[in-house]
Amino acid sequence: MHSISSEVAENVRRIREQIVAAANSCGRDPSSIHLIAVSKRKSAGLIRAAFAAGVRDFGENYLQESLEKIGDLRDLDVAWHFIGSIQSNKTRPIAEHFQWVHTVSSEKIARRLDQHCPTGKMLNICLQVNVDGDPQKAGVAPEGAPALLARLKTLPQIRPRGLMTILRQDSDPAEGYARLARLWAQLRNDAGPDWDSLSMGMSGDFQAAIAAGATHVRVGTAIFGARD
Repeated sequence: MHSISSEVAENVRRIREQIVAAANSCGRDPSSIHLIAVSKRKSAGLIRAAFAAGVRDFGENYLQESLEKIGDLRDLDVAWHFIGSIQSNKTRPIAEHFQWVHTVSSEKIARRLDQHCPTGKMLNICLQVNVDGDPQKAGVAPEGAPALLARLKTLPQIRPRGLMTILRQDSDPAEGYARLARLWAQLRNDAGPDWDSLSMGMSGDFQAAIAAGATHVRVGTAIFGARD
């Protein structure tokens, strides 16, 4: 385990260096970019190794697996980000155990998350936008985002923070991420003061996402290695 821990620490260090370089090269403050370690299919021990290396945000896709890890790691002061597809019957545990949900693309799911959110908690939400019309991916169409945002703003325990996308594999990242950033800017005046987040970019293309304005990059393989 020790050698794997040091490997994770080295990977985190390298990714952070790349984030700083990418931010500097486009005149952005590196501290404005949050690294989310995507820990799906990875053990609690590996998450502890990433935490020891300074990571505080972790992204999970699979609810059952993530609930076990959240329980095992409750001694760590981390923010859990749900980045998987959301079924109606999963909204209660997601609202109870996660601080962020990046994959909201319907009013129905948002209403259920709001309804199940523990009293006094505000759930940070990103609207998932399907910027390149990928039939394999979830997400609201770009032209549907303003109306969805307007409805989400009425929910008392939902805090819309920004937009999220997962590009089609053959998409040009620079173009796709710039498109999401333009939509984010168009929505800013209507969205309110909490509108500060662009969740985009993964292990293979996070530099392009940072150049386009990403505030949250979701990196899994480059930190933890290939998925088990």
